[in-house]
Amino acid sequence: MHTPHARTIRRATAFPLVVAAALTAAALPSASAASTEATGPGTDYAVDDPFTSDRTSWFRQDRFGMFIHFGAYSNLEGEYTRPDGTVCRNAEWIQRECNIPKEEYEKQAATFNPADFDAEAVVNAAKDAGMRYIVVTSKHHDGYAMWPTKVNSWNLRDHSAFDKNRDILAELKQAADEAGIKLGFYYSIWDWHDPDFPDRATFPAYEERMYAQLKELVDNYDPELLWFDGEWDTDRPHNPWTARDGERLEEYLRDLNPELIVNNRVGKRRVTDGDYGTPEQEIPDEPVDGQLWESCMTLNNSWGYARHDQNWKSSASLVRNLLSTSSRSGNYLLNVGPDARGRVPAPSVERLGEMGDWLRTAGQGEAVYGVAYGGLVEQPEWGTVSRKGDKLYAAVTQWPEEGGSLHVTARTGFDVTGARVLGSDQEVAVTEAGDGYDLTPTGAATNEAATVIELTVDPGPTAAPGEGSGLKQEVFDNPTLSGAPKLTRTDPTVNHSWKYTGSPAADIPADSFSVRWTGSIEPRRTETYTLSTLSDDNVRVWIDGEPVIDNWSPHESHIDEAQVNLTAGTRHSIKIEYVEQTGEAHMKLLWSSPGQEQQIVPRQQLHPN
Repeated sequence: MHTPHARTIRRATAFPLVVAAALTAAALPSASAASTEATGPGTDYAVDDPFTSDRTSWFRQDRFGMFIHFGAYSNLEGEYTRPDGTVCRNAEWIQRECNIPKEEYEKQAATFNPADFDAEAVVNAAKDAGMRYIVVTSKHHDGYAMWPTKVNSWNLRDHSAFDKNRDILAELKQAADEAGIKLGFYYSIWDWHDPDFPDRATFPAYEERMYAQLKELVDNYDPELLWFDGEWDTDRPHNPWTARDGERLEEYLRDLNPELIVNNRVGKRRVTDGDYGTPEQEIPDEPVDGQLWESCMTLNNSWGYARHDQNWKSSASLVRNLLSTSSRSGNYLLNVGPDARGRVPAPSVERLGEMGDWLRTAGQGEAVYGVAYGGLVEQPEWGTVSRKGDKLYAAVTQWPEEGGSLHVTARTGFDVTGARVLGSDQEVAVTEAGDGYDLTPTGAATNEAATVIELTVDPGPTAAPGEGSGLKQEVFDNPTLSGAPKLTRTDPTVNHSWKYTGSPAADIPADSFSVRWTGSIEPRRTETYTLSTLSDDNVRVWIDGEPVIDNWSPHESHIDEAQVNLTAGTRHSIKIEYVEQTGEAHMKLLWSSPGQEQQIVPRQQLHPN
């Protein structure tokens, strides 16, 4: 137990690429010139606070989406017979992992004919599952575009046996719009097919074509989201993608559509890249620090279609995965892989339908849509707990024996004013017990996947929003916080991503500057808060004159945290010192508590004094 004056310091931890005559080199957007005129000193790439912004509201509310891996690799359906008669198995990586010669891969792609692809049926399967958005592969690592791009002829229209008058992405867009489902596109940065990609000397030529394709996707299909991949350092072929490339690309996309949501693989999969993190085939144990997140997972063991892979997950385990993600403020992006003819496998459709049945039954979807981390209580071993307003949704996967209880451990003080089992008229007794409450239902579980107990809670007093205007900000044109500040002003929030080329002001260089913020921070609840800084290079923070965060050694993008006791309505003094040495520059101040979801500390709760 911390006292108001006890502070804890803690550090976190070869086919020719044919450019259509109609698209001249002059028409291609230049990657090197993609930055706007404002780029350079004085530029701040922080768009908003994704935890609270209107732009990301749908993403935070919808929680459940469909991933679709579909491309030229689907034509092989997971198996390649080598010249010696042996069979190699893979899915979307089959060209690389099975060492298929480029000419042979191109030859098989020319026979690709997903004539049975039915966008309406795919969208209906997503809607029946309770999914609120779809992300489809527009271009995977093999470089094959699934739309009629004008940039090259390595695409479904120009290099397949598919109907040249059809456009799968346009069909999906129309069906999704009609169904009220949002549509996003996966796009691989890593490209095995473009000869200019692997060599840094020729990479700019590839980059311009990539920019042109992304502009086609944004302009022609108006996606809500772009899901990048292939940003990591690797070979076969060499991947030259850098964090600087990611900075430039992200800025270009924000200029195309400021409302776009972009994942962190647009850069180098870091907490400072894009809008949200992308754990793959895993679910974090708790909310991700400093960033929204979405876990992408498969229904079996493969992303693309592989007829040999029949290791399908049960619908009960899939429902539990969905509950695990939403109860930790995350999204669940669940994959389907259409076959060579474009048909979604029946086992996928069956399991998705069963998930939808669970979500629709007795209003159990309330435990998923619009919920966040159930921070008032610890996550229990018998299931998960999510929160929405004055409701806690305890999704029980290990139902107690008759007369048995379920214990919830409180992380802060709150009262339970009501309890019921969704879809059942049984009673639930709630009794204070030790460090929390015991929930004792009178009947049996309602289903195999998870039985939901809805608790109505009174979380205790929360003060009205403050009337603050931000913190006093002093900016120095040196890395030592010395001399007179070059600039003094009120900074509404500490939420900055100056990255490589930006800085706090036009006359401050992008490297070798420092910033001091002073004033007070005023919480709305009396609780123990997790105060977090996301910084690159140096940071230290004092609360009420005492040091709480000290990471004064130069570092790359890093989360540092401290547990601090704050009192509602009290203005606790705060001082933050930050130094940018060289390279990237980031500085964000976030907070969370049992009763306060993670967010950038808002302007209203900061005072310049």
